[in-house]
Amino acid sequence: MKKLPYLENITITDVAAEGKAIARVNDCVVFVPLAVPGDVCNLQVTKKKHSYMEARVVDIVEASPERIAPLCRHFGDCGGCKWQILPYDRQLYYKQKQVEDVLTRIGKIELPQINPIIGSAKQYGYRNKLEFTFSDRRWRPWNEMNSGESTNSNEPGLGFHIPGMFDKVLDITECHLMDDINNTIRNTVREYALTHGITFFDLKNQQGCLRTMILRTNTHGEVMLTISFAEDNKSQIEGLLTMLRDKFEQITSLNYVINTKANDTIADLPIHTFYGNDHIVETMEDLKFKVGPKSFYQTNTEQAYNLYKVAREFADLSGSELVYDLYTGTGTIAQFVASKAKQVIGIEYVPEAIEDAKINAAYNDINNVEFFAGDMKDILNADFLARHGRPDVIITDPPRAGMHEDVVNVILSATPKRIVYISCNPATQARDLNLMNEKYKVAKVQPVDMFPHTHHIENVVLLEKEMNHEKAF
Repeated sequence: MKKLPYLENITITDVAAEGKAIARVNDCVVFVPLAVPGDVCNLQVTKKKHSYMEARVVDIVEASPERIAPLCRHFGDCGGCKWQILPYDRQLYYKQKQVEDVLTRIGKIELPQINPIIGSAKQYGYRNKLEFTFSDRRWRPWNEMNSGESTNSNEPGLGFHIPGMFDKVLDITECHLMDDINNTIRNTVREYALTHGITFFDLKNQQGCLRTMILRTNTHGEVMLTISFAEDNKSQIEGLLTMLRDKFEQITSLNYVINTKANDTIADLPIHTFYGNDHIVETMEDLKFKVGPKSFYQTNTEQAYNLYKVAREFADLSGSELVYDLYTGTGTIAQFVASKAKQVIGIEYVPEAIEDAKINAAYNDINNVEFFAGDMKDILNADFLARHGRPDVIITDPPRAGMHEDVVNVILSATPKRIVYISCNPATQARDLNLMNEKYKVAKVQPVDMFPHTHHIENVVLLEKEMNHEKAF
């Protein structure tokens, strides 16, 4: 095998769309994780293609003036929070730049002045959900393996999967993404399990007892804890859960699931409530949302509120409109705008999410919303429009892949006055905006940062119908 190049004194110049830093060597782009523009580095190339290379930092010869020390001791190993080494104002700068670049380069459409990005008030402790995995053998970080020190690789671990390695779990002692209660509960569970001989799961051989644990919190300080066991060992399960119930008054919903499948998902398994309620409640303005162990809810609660306010403002509802909320999830946006609309129709692929939406609508005594489950491109068609009415406003919040072309065509046929397009992937959003450019102009663009210290960015676009386009049918 041909030896890959070692590059010396390379200056990092920019940040790419997926969060990796960029350098250029002899007109070849080099993508480098965990580097900052302005760093001068020695790099070991890990992949070499004709038009680009990938490399890792071996040494920082000269640190960028922008570089700061990361807060977390696991930085660089767990795979999350890769931008901790950038000040938050610079993170926002590069995210704003990303939105502007992709909308211009991929969208190829006329754009208004893009609004300044809305940053997250909380830079740490902003998540309301974290999932940790148990492993009978923790993953040893690269620095540890090459330190020359004797360490025990057979120790179990409780933490995060290493990116791209389904069977590798980094043992986590601290995580700053959620309130510190996550560290206290997780480390207590680990200590109890080790002391009482409860086995951690062997991901390769599919054996062991403890499998995953999911922590959810709300803005009232309540905690939902759901632990997945691969063995139905009643004495061990009851012992662990009783300890947690007695030790943590913050836990108001304590649940468990028995998962003997080959994968970690619990979506298709029954949840057993050991103590407290089978849900926690989140509030947003005068709305309340029941959040269960399987429910989807935006993971940055406070910033989700800002995102929804932007969507509601862009929708510009007077109370007489029929609104379609596409990819409605558990119906949070549909219910958030319902008081300003005549009627809201939500459509979502996941049936369980629609059931949650119906439950929460009833819980909030909202009577002008209706929800439908099914594949968007199959449900949203001319017959659906004929039965339920042509929308005045469409709000769409698709997955990262964007909207299917059939869905775009139906939206164009429906010719709503306004379209509010929320996206977690500005690149696919830009592609879809290009498809709608003939009938709709982009009137407003508002980036929103939901995930500090990562490259992820939400973007909200308001599309307004060009006046010379009449209804298609």
